[in-house]
Amino acid sequence: MDVGTAPALGIRQVSEETGLSIDTLRWYEREGLLPLVERTADGRRRYPPGALRFIRLVQALRRTGMPVAEVRRFIELGGGELAHHPERMALLERQCAAIEERLAELRDDLAVVQAKIETYRALIARGLDCEDELSEDLVDQLRSDELLAGTLPEAPSQGPAPSERGVRSEAVLPQR
Repeated sequence: MDVGTAPALGIRQVSEETGLSIDTLRWYEREGLLPLVERTADGRRRYPPGALRFIRLVQALRRTGMPVAEVRRFIELGGGELAHHPERMALLERQCAAIEERLAELRDDLAVVQAKIETYRALIARGLDCEDELSEDLVDQLRSDELLAGTLPEAPSQGPAPSERGVRSEAVLPQR
């Protein structure tokens, strides 16, 4: 169907298409985040076909942490005025940088969790409970395992002698 001739959508259809609740769509409208909403004579909301793409952009900006005030500013700068394009681009570029930073943090966090999973698998494979205290010999074996390299904490530089020191597997997670 041609976008130019596609019928306007009701709020329920938009909710189903976007996964946003009807209440959220109404809230977005009240907050000035959906300027494209029209009303019929009886007050029903009607969304032009292009509104779905715009709502998905607003969803992405909000889901990735852009404050409502910045989303609203982005929208206010719309309307096709060339003079506003640099500020709109700057808002999007800042958000893109924030997303990339968050992705890097999440990748680091994922690596830590995956390392913990591998440590637990190694302990379980050896018949140990993940909460058991580990002997120094077992800690040395785990440290020498290529899959687990870097997932165990370094041996403390001071304190009781290794033979007197019990190491709990909960200490296996690298400190960040």
